[in-house]
Amino acid sequence: VQLQASGGGLVQAGGSLRLSCAASGRIFSINGMGWYRRAPGKERDLVAAISSGGSTNYANSVKGRFTISRDNAKNTVYLQMNNLKPEDTAVYYCKVDAPSGYYWGQGTLVTVSS
Repeated sequence: VQLQASGGGLVQAGGSLRLSCAASGRIFSINGMGWYRRAPGKERDLVAAISSGGSTNYANSVKGRFTISRDNAKNTVYLQMNNLKPEDTAVYYCKVDAPSGYYWGQGTLVTVSS
């Protein structure tokens, strides 16, 4: 199973980015999907998660600004990030929970300038 994340980049504060993460390979079903991030000098933390049924949960710091969604037909999870702040600067990782185990994407860098 491979996860390919994309959509990171450099953006000014107040701007928007959309991250995508597509799962491929021998994956027949997916349970939860999520996005995590690791800011410089910090631990990797949950940003947002979405269940197979569409239930979502968000870190308090991103509520109202970020939206997670998924396309089950494409085995893809998205993270729409609006009103970005410099403190959102981090490497963002997608994670997929499948019956065969957990899988992580390679990370995509998001840099928000002030």
